[in-house]
Amino acid sequence: MMPALALVAAYLIGAIPFGFLLVKWKTGDDIRASGSGNIGATNVLRTTGWIAGAATLILDIAKGYLAVWLAGYLTGGSELWMSAAALAVMAGHAFPVFLGGKGGKAVASFVGAYLCLTPIPLLATLVVFVVMVAATQPVPKTCFRSKDAIVESAGHHRGRKLGHGALHRARASLLRRPALGLRTGYGRAHGRHP
Repeated sequence: MMPALALVAAYLIGAIPFGFLLVKWKTGDDIRASGSGNIGATNVLRTTGWIAGAATLILDIAKGYLAVWLAGYLTGGSELWMSAAALAVMAGHAFPVFLGGKGGKAVASFVGAYLCLTPIPLLATLVVFVVMVAATQPVPKTCFRSKDAIVESAGHHRGRKLGHGALHRARASLLRRPALGLRTGYGRAHGRHP
């Protein structure tokens, strides 16, 4: 019962569209009609300003961390269910029930989830992310590569495969959904936008 509750809670926490709510509160606009159409921190930063963008980033990271921490609390620290909650919070952000299933890329919630699950591999991968961005790679492409690196290094860091295979496959499925390319400047620049 508790594992199921943890997963439902993780999804609902992830589905809270902080970017959408902050922009709506500050300007009255729908963030989905501006910029890339994404509800994440990058689009909020570009369209509404750094304060709203930073707040969105912090809140999205926090919800990822909270969802995984709560799952650990409810399941006695089970790595399997904490990993599943990481997927659930990402799914909530990417497919929020409150916005008709049209959310963001789940990068910040991913960071928050892994900050709770495996902080050392996460911090190492963030260094890689900064270096890749500095090398002028498009941010969406860099985010996907960094996520791959976090998942792989997390498995080696923990020294066990508990839930890792399923987590990796599900994470890959989430990140490669077509909607990602359609709502980013990267997708339009590479001919993926209709």
